[in-house]
Amino acid sequence: MSLPLAYGEESRPLIFLFPGQGSQHVGMAKELAEAYSSARAVFTEADEVLGAAISRICFEGPEDLLTDTINAQPALFAASMAALCAMQEETGCLPRPAYFAGHSMGEYSALAAAGCIGFADGLRLVRERGRLMKEAGAKQPGRMVAVIGLEENVVAGICAEAAAASAGVAQVANDNCPGQIVISGDEDSIATAITELEGAGARRVVPLAVSIAAHCPLMGPAASRLSARIEATKVREPLAPVIGNTSGLPLDSAAAIREELNAQLTGSVRWTSSMQHAVEGGVETAVEIGPGSVLTGLMRRIHRRGHRVNVSNADEVRRFAGEFG
Repeated sequence: MSLPLAYGEESRPLIFLFPGQGSQHVGMAKELAEAYSSARAVFTEADEVLGAAISRICFEGPEDLLTDTINAQPALFAASMAALCAMQEETGCLPRPAYFAGHSMGEYSALAAAGCIGFADGLRLVRERGRLMKEAGAKQPGRMVAVIGLEENVVAGICAEAAAASAGVAQVANDNCPGQIVISGDEDSIATAITELEGAGARRVVPLAVSIAAHCPLMGPAASRLSARIEATKVREPLAPVIGNTSGLPLDSAAAIREELNAQLTGSVRWTSSMQHAVEGGVETAVEIGPGSVLTGLMRRIHRRGHRVNVSNADEVRRFAGEFG
């Protein structure tokens, strides 16, 4: 990365969180790039690595181009890394968190922040991840649906029954927080599951505006092709543990990180258990680095007494530095 990341020696009771696809918006990180030379340098490097003006897509859109999976993923990755570099520029030395974690694609941002993968390597990986997911979704369209008000084990059981009934695919894609589950699978299986979920007392069942069924076996072709890229990428041990999406446990070796990334596209994001592990490990403050406030919102449901901080613009960078610098 343009600005080598430097962390303090002492671990602090923090977790650095990085958002996934869906948090992007036109204009994200533009103010950071104007206010901080290090954030500007991140986008300059991103444009050079990708051979495309991802900075212009971030700053100016149009929205349909930014939300295209092939662009959204590298754009979010760059925006989160720009925010992290701005934090370091403001503080001089970043506080060393007890843990890093990222939601779905955000896990790549977490790995880059933890020193496990280089910025350019991470950028290429998420661009390829987005391309392969888009291609897999075009060949095997699916659905994703948010389920509000049911326990994860109930939702998982209904999905299993729906998949078996149609010899299809339906599973929990994201266990985001207590009472908020996202399911993923093929059209017929998910349609059956929706009917059963409503009958089981779900408060709301909300189809998501996506045609890609992420975090389920329909992403198998994308996962198998991405695996070769992952294996060819240099991976180092983390500066502090990265809590993996699919296990909900810390990844503390290069082998564990590769295994996680290979499993991630078809496996469920166990976000609730991931954050519970961090809290049990002593985390008091969740810092979401990058666009939006989805993850701090989820953390409010998981750990109500915890402190939550968002860092996505210059004012928030300065507030972070005043509190933790």
